[in-house]
Amino acid sequence: MRKLATPQCLECANRKGPLMGCCQTDELEFISANKVSHYYLKGERIFQEGNPALGLHCVRQGKIKITKTSGDGKEQIIRLSKAGDMLGFRSVLSDSKYSTSAVALDDCAVCFIPRADFFRVWQSNMQFSVSLMQMMARALGEAEVQMLNLAYKPVRERLAGALLLLYYTFRKEGETELFSIAISREDLAAMVGTAKETATRLISEFKEAGILTTKGSLVTILNLQSLNQISSLYD
Repeated sequence: MRKLATPQCLECANRKGPLMGCCQTDELEFISANKVSHYYLKGERIFQEGNPALGLHCVRQGKIKITKTSGDGKEQIIRLSKAGDMLGFRSVLSDSKYSTSAVALDDCAVCFIPRADFFRVWQSNMQFSVSLMQMMARALGEAEVQMLNLAYKPVRERLAGALLLLYYTFRKEGETELFSIAISREDLAAMVGTAKETATRLISEFKEAGILTTKGSLVTILNLQSLNQISSLYD
């Protein structure tokens, strides 16, 4: 991790997001004056489960995995984040420690907004507060769906769903080329809740079926319709 020159929120490409898009010009200037921006290399931890939640993390660029560690020490990827997403807001609101960890999937730039500054905007901007509640409701709904999938869907269907999640989270709007992403077999297994060996075997099966192709850790989706059909078999 290294500190970057702090970018101005008013000039940020992500300022039209669900939260920052609710802020007035003076509020964005206030946030810019007090935040810090850091650059994280692939694999570096942005915040750690169990540490005090001192503020919000706004993803400026890059891909991030949100993880939780089970009692036996295994990592479960519970969410993915991209540029424009806000991280850590639930722990900040509840004045608790981070319930998850955030780790860079590739090189990332992330702005940190101190807790006190976040609360100042939250208390004075009703639209900001409503948008935050909507984000929390969506996150709760997504967690419920993931829990049901882990409980009822076979691993093959869950892996297809994980690949679709990667596609819909990280594919750039208007992109016409085939979607490719570099992701380790360990991370795919952690998304699905299975062993690395099982994820590797199923990836090979998908390759043989012409659904995707791989080159090292790079996965390229060839047949989105087949992934949708596999993922929805038990819906």
